[in-house]
Amino acid sequence: MINSGDTAWILISTALVMMMTAPGLAFFYGGLVRRKNVLATMMQSFFVLCLISIQWILWGYSLAFGPDKGHFIGSLAWFGLKGVGMAPNPDYAATIPHLLFMAYQMMFAVITPALITGAFAERMKFSAYVVFTLLWATFVYDPVCHWVWGTGGWLKEMGALDFAGGTVVHVSSGIAALVCALVLGKRRGYGNEPMPPHNLPLTVLGAALLWFGWFGFNAGSALGANELAVTAFIATNTAAAAAALTWMAIEWNTIGKPTILGGATGAVAGLVAITPAAGFVSPISAIFIGIIVGLVCYTAVAIIKLKLSYDDSLDAFGVHGVGGAVGALVTGLFAQKIINPGGSNGLFFGNPSQLATQAIGVIATMAYSIAVTFILLKVLDAVMGLRVSEEDEVAGLDITQHEESAYTLLD
Repeated sequence: MINSGDTAWILISTALVMMMTAPGLAFFYGGLVRRKNVLATMMQSFFVLCLISIQWILWGYSLAFGPDKGHFIGSLAWFGLKGVGMAPNPDYAATIPHLLFMAYQMMFAVITPALITGAFAERMKFSAYVVFTLLWATFVYDPVCHWVWGTGGWLKEMGALDFAGGTVVHVSSGIAALVCALVLGKRRGYGNEPMPPHNLPLTVLGAALLWFGWFGFNAGSALGANELAVTAFIATNTAAAAAALTWMAIEWNTIGKPTILGGATGAVAGLVAITPAAGFVSPISAIFIGIIVGLVCYTAVAIIKLKLSYDDSLDAFGVHGVGGAVGALVTGLFAQKIINPGGSNGLFFGNPSQLATQAIGVIATMAYSIAVTFILLKVLDAVMGLRVSEEDEVAGLDITQHEESAYTLLD
């Protein structure tokens, strides 16, 4: 039977997750780029909300959650939402309308390809971005979503734990971001000229909106207004705070001053890492998860990226790819059945096999996303070209791709 409290909470959570993409991610990424590219960057987040909302209703939801085909993908039986109505689907959520579950999952499908844009910011043609996003959502996100969350998906059958999308959302998009950065190459002048964020207040606003929306992302994944939602809510806030403090403490120790950019980035890393674990771990475990991911992601962003000299413009891989993998793996350490009877114990609570299962999920998702993303990019580059011309890149994507300017100075 439909529960009105659960329905109300998931309606609110759906709106919260939508807010994570536009305006949350749009502001976060928009503030990090140079002034000449702010609108183009924000446009990518806004546009993906429109594009994937339609894709999801037509075929994306059916591929991700529809009747299983070989434990790899759903069939097209629910194409155009055929058969998806107000009656609950007990396979996914027994107390809310099936149509609402579809809408909630739609917002996850929206933000996942939007995260990738941070890797190729300031240099990808908008036309190529549109086609790439549509194809990537269909051939990467939808199958991986089915593996982990769809009834019959092979990782779900294996017992992989992913409460709200550490593997489905962050690992798949984060590793795809690295592939994009490598295939497109560095921005013109990267390493030779300064490319600081043009508006840190926008970035902090975006980070705060992401943090706020993440309560819908994680606590909403309990799919009801219940005790599990409370657990996930507390774990989410705790890990974000611990990771932000860890990042700023490292900065304070290494460069002598903590930065607001470091705090915001650390908070997002903590949110990423707690996503797969939120419904399986205690608040104390969430503190440890935040500290661990703060250390690891800081190393990935501030040390490894510089040494390897790849241009992941806005650290989509360093935060989401690395943070998502860390989160999935530590779920295999800290998960407790006493927190969630529907889950499993992790290594620290007597079940070492769960860590192995989590590792399989991370490796399989990375390998699949790398392969398909690389193929899509190479085909699109051959057919329509991926990158703007040197002249357009120098002029900025706001003007060359959209004929707009973020800041108009009047005499």
